[in-house]
Amino acid sequence: MFFIIFKVLRRIESFIFNVFSKWATWVIFKGNKVRFKTYSSTGAPYVMVARGGEMSIGNSFTMNNGIHGNPIGCYDKCTFFIDNGAELRIGKNVGMSQGAIICHHKITIGDNVKIGGGAKIYDTDFHALDPIIRASKEDILHKAKAEVQIKNNAFIGAFSIILKGVIIGENSIVGAGSVVAKSIPDNQIWAGNPAKFIREV
Repeated sequence: MFFIIFKVLRRIESFIFNVFSKWATWVIFKGNKVRFKTYSSTGAPYVMVARGGEMSIGNSFTMNNGIHGNPIGCYDKCTFFIDNGAELRIGKNVGMSQGAIICHHKITIGDNVKIGGGAKIYDTDFHALDPIIRASKEDILHKAKAEVQIKNNAFIGAFSIILKGVIIGENSIVGAGSVVAKSIPDNQIWAGNPAKFIREV
């Protein structure tokens, strides 16, 4: 009997949480001038679009923030940071859980892309490679940046990291926990640190 009562209460809690999530996400998107269409969100993301930055999201975007929506052991919110003059474009029917997309230049994500729990996409090194510059106040002015593209139907496994300048090919799969430092052709599976070719899809 207690089990049934518990499950009913959980469903009521989940309904209220999802309604709150939808409206909180709407406010966050609008407050950051994000261009978006239809979406669903479990929990609310962290979004920071700098002045001069642009973020757009296509139809049927789905997002899980925290463990409530996707219990795989990752408690983070989805994080979107778009720097001044940077551009993040997300296509149609994209889903992501507890991931981070940090855009200092340009990141393009195609249609029907799945971004697994805790995955991270960076188009910058954040800091200069020269140790003398890195130790100075000029560090962030000398960070390397390069466009990232994730093409249609790609699947980024949980806890993977996609680094600057990488292109993930159409239909390609990145195995969980991979660090991707070079581009992946269409229709291939790569995994590891650094990620290497495993086989054709």
